[in-house]
Amino acid sequence: MRRVVVTGLGVLTPVGIGHQETWNALVAGRSGIGPITQFDASTFTTKIAGELKGFDVTRWLEKREARTMDRFCHLAIAAGQLAFEDAGLPQKLDGELAEGAGCYVGAGLGGLATLQSTWSTYLEKGARHGFSPYFIPQVIVNLAPGHLSIRHNLRGPNISHVSACSTGAHAIGEAARAISVGASDFILAGGVEAAITAMGVGGFNAMRALSTRNDEPTRASRPFDGERDGFVMGEGAGVMVLEELEHARRRGARIYAEVKGYGASADAHHITAPAPEGEGAQRCMRAALASAKLPPEAIGYINAHGTSTKYNDANETKAVKAVFGDYARRLPISSTKSMTGHLLGAAGGVEAAISALVIAHGVVPPTINLENADPDCDLDYVPHQARDLRVDAVLSNSFGFGGTNATLILARVEGT
Repeated sequence: MRRVVVTGLGVLTPVGIGHQETWNALVAGRSGIGPITQFDASTFTTKIAGELKGFDVTRWLEKREARTMDRFCHLAIAAGQLAFEDAGLPQKLDGELAEGAGCYVGAGLGGLATLQSTWSTYLEKGARHGFSPYFIPQVIVNLAPGHLSIRHNLRGPNISHVSACSTGAHAIGEAARAISVGASDFILAGGVEAAITAMGVGGFNAMRALSTRNDEPTRASRPFDGERDGFVMGEGAGVMVLEELEHARRRGARIYAEVKGYGASADAHHITAPAPEGEGAQRCMRAALASAKLPPEAIGYINAHGTSTKYNDANETKAVKAVFGDYARRLPISSTKSMTGHLLGAAGGVEAAISALVIAHGVVPPTINLENADPDCDLDYVPHQARDLRVDAVLSNSFGFGGTNATLILARVEGT
């Protein structure tokens, strides 16, 4: 099995454009949650979200081209470009590298904004004038990797994983697995989401899944806190350049971390509620540890799924205790969703990138807003302030509706 490393990061979050801006905000404990501006949310139960600030699509696309795409593709293209630049790669690959280079980028919901606007236009103008010829390419999820493969000449496997909030992590795990068995030397992998729309917020409101702490948006996402009342939607993208280790070394690439382990499981329990005791999450973490050939004590930090919902946070805590035993009490855990909100299909990709940066910088981001600890959530969640800590291996959890689970383990590469 060949070793797979991370050589480039492309990150867009509510706290920053680019991985460095995002990282600085996370370490400072700065929230990116605020009032919704992308549509009139005045009649909605939830009026807050984690929107991108300062995102200008014309930095990456001509206006005319941008109009043919949904926002989620705008974000995917921007994140891919950032990842390529960070990895020291040209705009377009060529030769043998291009032939085998893949693109595994997914989304949980895809072109929700386009679906909504097109339906409104159809009701107003009818079938003859209500549909754009770009409608279908704007809404289907696989146009994210489709556009990326065209822009960067990625001629290998082109795949979209769609697994709700596990999407980004599954894409990275499956990409790493493909490289490890020799199916490719290079894959751009991760997740993207742009679902802060009336349909997106309204749908999650109907499920009573979202926080309604509208008067205190920066304090609304509060994982593991006893007063949490739901998650906060966010938008963004997290993709990374994955390469076979020797391939990366031959081109002199900077190496952030190795994708050391990957686990996937299903709760087989309920469409939205996690399995009791986090049983599915337990199996997923154990599978990742077995894949990495690491004992639980080798993990130095967990980037939790930590959504700020009643059931997720308590069940993830139970799962960590079951897998890590007594060591769980000494293991730093934090939820960066306390600052970014929940980026849905992009969450796993963003949090994998954050995990790589933890290894690179020797700092663990905090869980902010943890003011009144839930008795059922009694581990070390790195409250309020970042912590200086050399970490050699990070475990990152992503769980999604439908009972889908993904766990990634990223580890330091010797000599870095």
